Amino acid sequence: MSRYEIAVKTSDDQEGTTSSSLSQQRDKDPVKRKTEKDQVELYKDFVQLTKLRSAPNKRFSWTTTNRLRLPVSTFKLLAGREANYTGRARFSAADESHVLGRYLPLNGPWSVYQLNNPIYISQFSADGSLFVAGSQGSHIRIYDVDRNWKVHKDIEAKHMRWTITDASLSPDQRFLEIHEGLDFSVDSEDKEFGIFSVKFSTDGQELVAAGSNDYIYVYDLQANRCSLQIHAHESDVNTVCFADETSNIIYSGSDDNLCKVWDKRCFTGRQANGVLIGHLEGITFLDSRRDGRYFISNGKDQSTKLWDIRKMSTNTRDCPRYRFSHWDYRWMEYPEHIRNVKHPNDQSLATFKGHSVLGTLIRCYFSPEYSTGQKYIYTGSSDNCVYFYDVLSGAEVATLKFHEAPVRDCSWHPYYPMMVTSSWDGRLVTWEFPRPGKPAEVLRVKPISRRRRRRVF
Repeated sequence: MSRYEIAVKTSDDQEGTTSSSLSQQRDKDPVKRKTEKDQVELYKDFVQLTKLRSAPNKRFSWTTTNRLRLPVSTFKLLAGREANYTGRARFSAADESHVLGRYLPLNGPWSVYQLNNPIYISQFSADGSLFVAGSQGSHIRIYDVDRNWKVHKDIEAKHMRWTITDASLSPDQRFLEIHEGLDFSVDSEDKEFGIFSVKFSTDGQELVAAGSNDYIYVYDLQANRCSLQIHAHESDVNTVCFADETSNIIYSGSDDNLCKVWDKRCFTGRQANGVLIGHLEGITFLDSRRDGRYFISNGKDQSTKLWDIRKMSTNTRDCPRYRFSHWDYRWMEYPEHIRNVKHPNDQSLATFKGHSVLGTLIRCYFSPEYSTGQKYIYTGSSDNCVYFYDVLSGAEVATLKFHEAPVRDCSWHPYYPMMVTSSWDGRLVTWEFPRPGKPAEVLRVKPISRRRRRRVF
């Protein structure tokens, strides 16, 4: 069961519900009324842009049955293309996304590999030709997807203490055969710290990394040195990513409950260009829509939030925290009495609930632009499943159930209806739109010790 929250009703097509708030008098506050009005307009922008990417041409019209608007069928799209309804004699990118987005990778799973250690990382390369998986025990394996998942390279990571927390493939893949350590320290007195998140820039010239010492690092691969060090947060920085292809803007998320926006072109001191408030607990992962405007975050408050950086606050000092003390996501259940509490100054456009973020830094993503127009959000979960949400309606459209332990990471192929999920049960499996062959049998692996949970909505 999913729960979807936006501030107010935005149109006849898209309605949102409001959860219980810590402040009940906002209707009397003109400032908050203006904030809500602005939020509605920004959400409408997001809806319109998403429809431009994923909805078919209006000339194909809609089929109306019992007052319900139904998507245009694939047959009608093909017939319309042959009759040249749009005057293009071909499908647009949005038409293609409308068709492909209906074929979700829900069949399977088919086994790729079985490990004895928990798998933390599983990601396709930008072109989908390679796949990287990393596990506890310093093991990284790169697969050639186009050659029936043949192992391209096995790597034993150096300078490891506990586990592989993240991995990133360079866009041009020129670093595949190189295994060298990068020194992120700025001076010899820097204390040791862990790297929780790392991402390549689109041009492959830089890396951005998030550290356990509250810092963000930008590494210049051409100069082979750390070019920028930012004391970004007041707690562990769990996740970081570039906003778009220019690689000038960086998003970061931390255990201080805040998402921050940084512009390398005008960076001075510790001051972020903006802060986004809304999570009640630490942030485990961020994923950018790669348009320089929207991104999503997974939080330990058991929610995924959608953000528009135009709503960010420039007053980075006035950021009240509503974290509930004496709770630790690594071994405790999230308290039921605060599950539906909402931050009074929540700046997010929408909130998605239904999955579970406990025990590890669970990851969430936008679906691929090419095949779906990014109209879905999908996320791993500590209840051993993968959840799919519609970004416009908030509906939970599908759930993958197979693993016997938390699913920390999952990856949707950038072009094909194929998904790979990895879990702490050591299994790496693929899911596809109907494909011949027998799915993998469930191998019963003893899960991580955790008492059975009840979720109440």
